[in-house]
Amino acid sequence: MSLGRREQFFVVITTFNRADYLADLLDSIAALSPAPDGVIVVNNASTDNTVSVIESATERFAALATPIPVIAHQLAENSGGAGGFSAGVERALAEGAQWMWLMDDDVTCVPGAIGAFGPWMDKYDAIVGRRYDAEGGPFFWQNNFNTFLGFPLPVHGDVFATSNEFATNVGCFEGMLLHTDATRSVGLPDPRFFLNWDDTIYGWQVSLQRPVMYVNEFVLHKARSQRSIDLGIRHLNDSSDLSRFYVMRNRGLVGQYLRVHGRFNRVGFALGTALTAAKELFRLVGVEKTLRGSGRLLAGWRESRAILAATDFEPMPPLEGKN
Repeated sequence: MSLGRREQFFVVITTFNRADYLADLLDSIAALSPAPDGVIVVNNASTDNTVSVIESATERFAALATPIPVIAHQLAENSGGAGGFSAGVERALAEGAQWMWLMDDDVTCVPGAIGAFGPWMDKYDAIVGRRYDAEGGPFFWQNNFNTFLGFPLPVHGDVFATSNEFATNVGCFEGMLLHTDATRSVGLPDPRFFLNWDDTIYGWQVSLQRPVMYVNEFVLHKARSQRSIDLGIRHLNDSSDLSRFYVMRNRGLVGQYLRVHGRFNRVGFALGTALTAAKELFRLVGVEKTLRGSGRLLAGWRESRAILAATDFEPMPPLEGKN
């Protein structure tokens, strides 16, 4: 990488029991040109052959014409995507990263992605690139977080019709690129989310201080096929009982963060929670053709109420001044 604003570019991956997908992702990282300055793989206590995949990649990356350090960060227990990214960002900062490209294990990188990011890295501290879906078409992602509802709303139309950049106010840890300045000012991703809403709220907090830019550069391929339904303004993919529980449970954390920033409206937030439940029920019926799993939505909602009622909530602290 060149010096200045573009140096010390690290890829940060969170993985759990998807060794085959992880192997494909690491293969795609080895093919990146220009190459990253380091790769951090947070292993969320996987029980498959993830460790051997990381060890093999470490040896292979060390033998490249331009060696790339691979740092395996092993967690003692599964802390979810939120905990994994929190640990990964913390480790990247400790390793001297200036840029952190965050991604799940079930994507692959477009070979020229880092170069495509380059011009935007000179202008912004928080960038989200575009993704191809598993079939090779553009994956729909264009949202803005509505603070009255505490809910991300899809943006209609082609946001790149007149410009190659679109200012959003949410994050997506499936490909979000963060400069250390943005991360230190907001703090680490909050591991209490475990799964769901963590990147939305993280991006929103960043957007309160500096631009979060969605750019017209395809940088990732989604590798895992999912059942989905096209609603025109967005796609709904299939989900899991674990995800259903946390999408409702974490409404409590979303509400607490809105309170911290003086944006919490009780009536609007209740409506946003109802919209969240309705979306998940529609996902169950429309995509998964069942109502099994609705009980996990109810269980998550009940837990969210206890979180929202807590009077001792503290957000993740900023890291300014910390090395």
